[in-house]
Amino acid sequence: MQRINLSKTAPELYKTVIELENLSMQKVQQAGIEIGFSHLLKLRASQINQCAFCVRMHTQDAIKVGESLDRIALISAWRESEYFSVKERAALTLIEEITLIAQQHFPDAAYEQAANVLSSDEITAIEWIAIVINTWNRIAISSQYKVAP
Repeated sequence: MQRINLSKTAPELYKTVIELENLSMQKVQQAGIEIGFSHLLKLRASQINQCAFCVRMHTQDAIKVGESLDRIALISAWRESEYFSVKERAALTLIEEITLIAQQHFPDAAYEQAANVLSSDEITAIEWIAIVINTWNRIAISSQYKVAP
């Protein structure tokens, strides 16, 4: 069955999500978060949500901006690797907690851990990354964006 493509049936709303994406990336830049790492954060949320379209896109984007293949390959097992700094680990925790918010309701302990090593600007940017990528994942999955070789 052919699904409705939300970008075509509600282009004004789709454009608003693009604007939100652009504004969130301004926050990322202002917070000093590396663009490559922002793609890894988006990749991690997309893996959790099983959004093939966004997994492929953010893997490609991370490669284009110079993220290492090792970091890309290990993002789903970041806790077991030594490839990510303390700040990056805190950011990944935030991304995962917000992505899984319905299951765990974003525990205070996770936020406190992040707040101990990240600035308020970094937390703001990371939370907006999570909010926006989860929106994109839902758009792509519900519209069944095609992913083919």
